[in-house]
Amino acid sequence: MRNDDVEPAVRARAVAAAQGLQPFDLLLTGGTVVDVGCGELRAADVGIVGPLVASVHERGSRTDALDQIDCTDRLIAPGYIDMHVHFESSMLTPGSYTEAVCPRGTTTVFVDPHELANVSGVAGVRYAVEASRGLPVRFIVQAPSCVPPQPGLELSGADLYGPEVTEMLSWDEVGGLAEVMDMIGVLGSADRMVDVVAAGLESGKLVSGHAAGLTGPVLQAYLAAGMTSDHEIFTEPDCLEKLRAGMTVELRGMIDPILPAIVAEVNSLPIPPTHLVAATDDLFALTLLNDGGIDHLLRRLVAYGLDPLLALRCATYNAAYRLQRSDLGLVGAGRRADIVVLTDLKDFTAEHVITDGRLVASGGRMVVEVVEGPSDPPYDTMKLARLEPADMLLRLDAPDGWHRMRVIADAVMTRWDESDVSVTDGIVDPPDGDIVQVTVHRHGRISPVPYSALLSGWGNWTGAVATTVAHDTHNLVVFGRDPHDMALAANTVIASGGGVAVTRSGEVLAHVALPIAGILSPLPAAEVAAAQKQVQDAAVEIGLDAPTLTQPLFQVMLSSLACLPGPHVTVVGLIDGSTGEVVPTALIT
Repeated sequence: MRNDDVEPAVRARAVAAAQGLQPFDLLLTGGTVVDVGCGELRAADVGIVGPLVASVHERGSRTDALDQIDCTDRLIAPGYIDMHVHFESSMLTPGSYTEAVCPRGTTTVFVDPHELANVSGVAGVRYAVEASRGLPVRFIVQAPSCVPPQPGLELSGADLYGPEVTEMLSWDEVGGLAEVMDMIGVLGSADRMVDVVAAGLESGKLVSGHAAGLTGPVLQAYLAAGMTSDHEIFTEPDCLEKLRAGMTVELRGMIDPILPAIVAEVNSLPIPPTHLVAATDDLFALTLLNDGGIDHLLRRLVAYGLDPLLALRCATYNAAYRLQRSDLGLVGAGRRADIVVLTDLKDFTAEHVITDGRLVASGGRMVVEVVEGPSDPPYDTMKLARLEPADMLLRLDAPDGWHRMRVIADAVMTRWDESDVSVTDGIVDPPDGDIVQVTVHRHGRISPVPYSALLSGWGNWTGAVATTVAHDTHNLVVFGRDPHDMALAANTVIASGGGVAVTRSGEVLAHVALPIAGILSPLPAAEVAAAQKQVQDAAVEIGLDAPTLTQPLFQVMLSSLACLPGPHVTVVGLIDGSTGEVVPTALIT
């Protein structure tokens, strides 16, 4: 609901209350308002009527209110706005996700239900819209733009084209076109992407980008096509080049080592950029509950030297400006009363959280019942029979003996490498220090033929991991060296309707079941987080090592991202995300 949706009678009460003619519904007293617009801290009380801030006025000048909250020695700040988030990556439904992020100060999320769309198409997006209605956190949904992200290189559970995207953009709850990930399609003027981007531009709503690895002329061309934002920041130069190009940079905290250099670059600019906003992108429930989301990013940015008011501005005022929501992002009369009462601007600990004028969380806990809107969750999406150990073998069409083959080196930002391998009866014996990845279609649209590749530099694993949380198409992906452990992990996930499993020596070490679309759990956030911890700990125990990621388990979930540069293995085979080609064979000699 925007400010133009506020009932006239409610606004009239706010006008009267601001002049002392009627009492406030809620009065925040004794605090210091964080003015992210002017960059000031000001002693003031805040009067609220309905969902609106009615007045920011001198401390102690008003006492007439139906209810009061004492904010002495506290800071009164705008609620946080998360400008790029896939809530599905938490493995939580919208209600459970709200329970995880709201008590920490997040009051608005700009959501791309891209993961649900890749499983269930438009119906998955409709589920996200319907389930998020009436929640204490405002969900502004985006229309997924690339399902699947790279046609011809991968296959998900649905295909979305211009008409489907136009339909979603027509919904009131949809605030824009989500990250346009098919960079090759955009730069090559492919028909699908021309139609999809045109639908976004014609809607008059925001068009978000995904410019991983783009620089120089191709970055300029991508912007010229109509995209206006990017969150795919992997290096400090990425951030500055995109800011200078005029893109809204949705700065995320997933790759922590680059944040200090980015802060230094931002601090070196003559004027702080208004088009720098805060985002979480993909965070587990475990991370949200233990470390936080936007609040955790703010803590780190300040620790790395960013001015606290500027950091907070990125997560509030700048974000509202990007959203074209003049009713959000500032504690001011006439704005939405989305407010977080903080202890300080170092730890960003939320003592109270108010959304639309209602106290919804205190002391790190929800104080209102969180009820999702009526919806139809997509269950029964695992259209895949039991797999055998033979399906997990790495095969190479070559005679017995030693051969040279292509391997996929590194993790998220992959590259080609080569390795000498021993082949017997067409089966490769993985060299020490390498593991096998097997990807199987699970949406029932093509025959589930397992495709495999050799991954270099992942270490000597002693077990296996299987997951249907496998961005972006969420097919079944299995990792390991022993085909029996790999098959056990795969079948554990298949039997639970989706999920993540870790196995070793014929035993299931840990498992999180995700029966909704194969990517979400119906359980409360705390229970999902506990299962995620067991799975992640078990994955690390068997050999997973991802030092650059704050969530090590995410390394296996990103391995099939065909929209990223470099080689990957998807359900169509070995592909090169840089060139958009399917590689016919891994055999070199």
